Amino acid sequence: MTDWTTRDIPDQTGRLAIVTGATGGIGLETALGLATAGADVILAARNPDKGREAVTWICARTANGTVRFEPVDLADLSSVQAFADRMIWEGRPIDVLVNNAGVMDLPTRKTTTDGHEMQLGVNYLSHFVLTARLLPLLTAGRARVVQLSSVAHRGGRIAIEDLNAERGYRSWPVYQQSKLATLIFALELQRRSDANGWGLTSVAAHPGVARTDLVANGAGGERPVRTAFTRMLIGLIAHSASAGALPVLMAATLPGARPGGYYGPQGLGETRGRPGTARIDPAAKDAGVAARRWAETERLTSVSFA
Repeated sequence: MTDWTTRDIPDQTGRLAIVTGATGGIGLETALGLATAGADVILAARNPDKGREAVTWICARTANGTVRFEPVDLADLSSVQAFADRMIWEGRPIDVLVNNAGVMDLPTRKTTTDGHEMQLGVNYLSHFVLTARLLPLLTAGRARVVQLSSVAHRGGRIAIEDLNAERGYRSWPVYQQSKLATLIFALELQRRSDANGWGLTSVAAHPGVARTDLVANGAGGERPVRTAFTRMLIGLIAHSASAGALPVLMAATLPGARPGGYYGPQGLGETRGRPGTARIDPAAKDAGVAARRWAETERLTSVSFA
């Protein structure tokens, strides 16, 4: 694929896009790209102060589209439900949903309000619930639904009998599982959309290795040596957050995107570079595992797409 930039995004005027975790990093740059192309963008995130700053930041860079903040805490499924209820009450069909919010490599096991392991809960379970609750608006808009995975999904393993890592917590494998789960979700959502006539185009993307606050927000001060080393490594190989957002924007807007497609950077092991088609690990393609994981997710969250 030739070099693809934000200038290649088709006109999004009149389209509604929701981006979770859009007050910083990849989510903020994704929201900016969509708004610049004319979309009406909802920044769905936890912190109202950061939300106001993000709206101001985007509006200072584009006069296109509209941008507004809506509070939602992805670590609390009742907050996810409340946000979805507000969207359903407004009744506007959704054209693009980017499930971007995430946490990474938390040194100690933490849990969400609902008692789920934090990385699984925020990165995957909350977006499963959000997509399910918004399904009427997504089907009405024949939406493009984008899940944020990671190069870390390679080597990940779905511990179907212990998704919440209650039997032994190791931060990086748990993060890998959460990102493998999001990719499996994207592929299975497309299968179920095809089977049920929902009309969705479900795709996934990853930003490669980008300079964002994800590392700092994850390890923080709990592992200063490892965090310092990780930051040094990121400084050597990472590209900018705006570059990392390009595969996400491609996934969200590319005309004729392949249902079940996956997009990421094309250089240096998919860590950086121009956006294009990314490699899906065989573990993500197992339809049997996907069906079992879907059923287990419905059990854990008490939410169904029915």
